[in-house]
Formats: sequence, C-alpha cells, structure tokens
Amino acid sequence: MTQAVEQSEVQAAQQVIESVIANVESVVQGKHDTVELVVLALVAKGHALIEDLPGTGKTTLVSALAKSIDCGFKRIQFTPDIMPSDVSGFSIYNQKTQDFEFRPGGVMSNLILADEINRASAKTQSALLEAMEERQVTVDSNTYQLEEPFMVLATQNPIEQFGTYPLPEAQVDRFLIKLSMGYPAFEQEMRVLELGDSAKKSLSAVVQGADILAVRDTASRVYASPAVVRYIVEIVTATRNSPEVQVGSSPRGGLALLSLARAWAVARGRSYVTPDDVKALVVPTLGHRIMLSHEAKIQGRTPEAVLGSILAGIAVPYTEEDELKGA
Repeated sequence: MTQAVEQSEVQAAQQVIESVIANVESVVQGKHDTVELVVLALVAKGHALIEDLPGTGKTTLVSALAKSIDCGFKRIQFTPDIMPSDVSGFSIYNQKTQDFEFRPGGVMSNLILADEINRASAKTQSALLEAMEERQVTVDSNTYQLEEPFMVLATQNPIEQFGTYPLPEAQVDRFLIKLSMGYPAFEQEMRVLELGDSAKKSLSAVVQGADILAVRDTASRVYASPAVVRYIVEIVTATRNSPEVQVGSSPRGGLALLSLARAWAVARGRSYVTPDDVKALVVPTLGHRIMLSHEAKIQGRTPEAVLGSILAGIAVPYTEEDELKGA
C-alpha cells in the first residue's frame, strides 16, 4: 500500500517547483502557464512536445529548464540526414582491445532537447520510442538504463512548414503534454528585447537532480479519490465515443492525466487531486491524443473545442474534499 503523503512533504515539493519555475521565467517572459506545465511534466515523469513557429522561444524555454537543474543535458538537432544511431548510440570495434565498445548517443543524459524533431525522418524519430517509454536504450542486444531524472523535451515546427515530417502516432502518444508558445504580449516582447542575452548568461542551477526525484516521489503519493479516477476514465472514454473524434485517447492518456493532476495538486500545496485539477489539464494532456473526424475538420473544429464539448457533457463528481469544505 502506498504511504500517504505528509503536508510538510507537499510544502517542500511546492518550494522546489516554484523555484524552478521562477528561474526559468527570468528568461522566458510572460509564459507562466507554459513554463509551469513543462516543469510539472518533469515532475510527473513525462515528456513535453512544444510546437510553434520558429523564433517564439521553444528552445530557450528548454535550455532554461536544463540550466535550472544541476544534472546532465544534451541537445540533439534533428535534420533530414540524422541517423538513429546518433540518437541511441552505436558500437564500434576497438582494434587495440579487439572488442566492440559502446559509444553513447545523444539520448544518454538526464534532460534531452530534441530540437525540431519533425525535421528528421520517422525512422530516426522512432529511435526515441524505447528511451521515452522504458527509460532504456537497446543497442546490439545490449540494454543500457538511462539515469533519472530523465525527460525528453521536443520542439517542432508546424507541419505545414517546408521540410517537416509528421510524427508517428505512437511517438506523439508518448508525450505527456503538447503545448504551443505563442507570441508574447507587447510589453513582454519589449522586456525580451531589453534583456537580450544577459538573462541567459546569468542563469544558474537552483535545484539538484535529487530534488526533482524527491518531488516526483511526493507527487506519486498524492491522493486521488475513486470519484476523481472515475471522472478521468469517463473523459477518456468519451473521446472514443464522440462523433467528432475518429480516434480517441489511449489508456496511456488517462494515466498521463492522473499523474499530471497529482503534480498540479502539489504545485498548489495540496495532498489530494480535485476534479478542477483534471479539467484544467485535459487539453494539454489529451489534445494531441485524439484524431478529429473528417466532418469535424470541415466544420473548423479544433481538438480544444471538441474536448471542451466533451467536458461540458460529463457531470463533475462530488468528492470527499467537497464534503470537508461544506460544498
């Protein structure tokens, strides 16, 4: 049986999360919601996919997160000619020892920036699948475990842009969240220009990798009532039954939603998950896991709008926490 989480543990974890978010926001201006979700995805043991036009700060956000945590960081620049071995590693024959030696690929680190991931072929993109799901890499029948904390933060340009390849559905499903940066507001963009590169250069680590592992352990023990779990399953099931959705969310989507909701609760200083936590995270967690029907696309519907309609049709459960508050 999982040990209940103490409020003191939640408060300590909350402080770690807030310090990382504040450090990243010293570089990434006016994107609090996006920064918070990326940090919480790390806490939830997930991976993040950030899609937007070039120059909107995708790579800056990932680099700032990597510098905020004192652990390994590697960047893989995906291009059409990059090979799967560049990602996972390869074995090379050493004439001196007369044996094969393993040369680690770009994925052998803690935080991995897969920059412009959809500029590489599907064959190369798939080299990340085992690492993202199993936290290991298999090369020439030898398996190498990846060090925790491990997270892949991928950036991609809109698929309509020249020289991009769509990500395989199996790969997209392995990302806990999918986000868009968007352009900054006028005042925030002025601040970006004023800061220039000075903020990036002055950025330093504020927590250790061990701190993130401790926060992960705390978040994994946050209480989710049967009513909240049922609410998550109802939402996931509704995506499969909606006439506007051709392919609904997989069970992995429900697991992702629950784990992210636990991290979300910790960030708000709570030791339990509420239905409102779940509702707030449905779009970034499930939006990339559903495929709209042809009719819905013709009508101009978006995954966000369809998920909003699905949420509106599901009764929000009355939980034990509501009873304690006298709701």
